Amino acid sequence: MSPLLAEGLTDAVGFVAGVLVAWGISTLVGFDPLSPDWDGKALGGIVMSGIGGGAGVQVARWLRRRSKKD
Repeated sequence: MSPLLAEGLTDAVGFVAGVLVAWGISTLVGFDPLSPDWDGKALGGIVMSGIGGGAGVQVARWLRRRSKKD
């Protein structure tokens, strides 16, 4: 497998996993990113999902760097 393809796939998986985890946490806290209304709860959920996606990508990159060192 090409190193660039592996990098892209791990970033994508990390992003999706991060968004799903953040979406679950935001729903538990009371935010709803899938709400049809554009109120504070919906916007808070969208922001949390975006932060979770970015955090998931960073975790995926950290794990990839860590596996290269071993």
